[in-house]
Amino acid sequence: MFAHIQGILSESAPLRAVIDVQGVGYELHIPLLTAEKLPPIGSPVKLLTHLVIREDAHTLFGFFTADERSAFIALTEKVSGIGPKTALSILSRFSPANLRSAIVTGDVAALTKCPGIGKKTAERLILELRDVFSMASAPGAGASASPFITGSPAQPATPRDDAVAALITLGFKPADAAKRVETALLKQGQDASAESLIRIALAQ
Repeated sequence: MFAHIQGILSESAPLRAVIDVQGVGYELHIPLLTAEKLPPIGSPVKLLTHLVIREDAHTLFGFFTADERSAFIALTEKVSGIGPKTALSILSRFSPANLRSAIVTGDVAALTKCPGIGKKTAERLILELRDVFSMASAPGAGASASPFITGSPAQPATPRDDAVAALITLGFKPADAAKRVETALLKQGQDASAESLIRIALAQ
């Protein structure tokens, strides 16, 4: 239905962006890879999109590159048991190129580092996506209340709060998410961005 959305970035968080198109705000759920590439609030932006339709919700996902979108579609449409939330988690840890490499080489250990991905799921990912990701082209071909973070423009969350909320969305327990972010803060300092905190927390 939507191929892309181009407008002004009016809100952003590690896993969420709102693009204003002539007075209409389109909310998109995004992986960390895309969030890291967003321009400052108030800047023009264009994101490629993919609409996921379920009985209780129509959810729009946004991506900075075609590779990211193709990987997301491959994960959610070609692998049984992988939903959008898990796909965002995977793409928040792996770039499309690194994900392709892990799939093609059968790197179960790397895949199981993603929250919600156990050994059996990792093996299923490899089995069902190896042929797709082995191609020379990019990977893939051509609840009513949102579980994703929302922010208040009047009282923006701190990078720490955004990072903790994003990790919880990606499948971590609240206590574990907070602990990982605190460790990341010790390494990066209090001025660290939410994206950098999430990246370090995911690597722990």
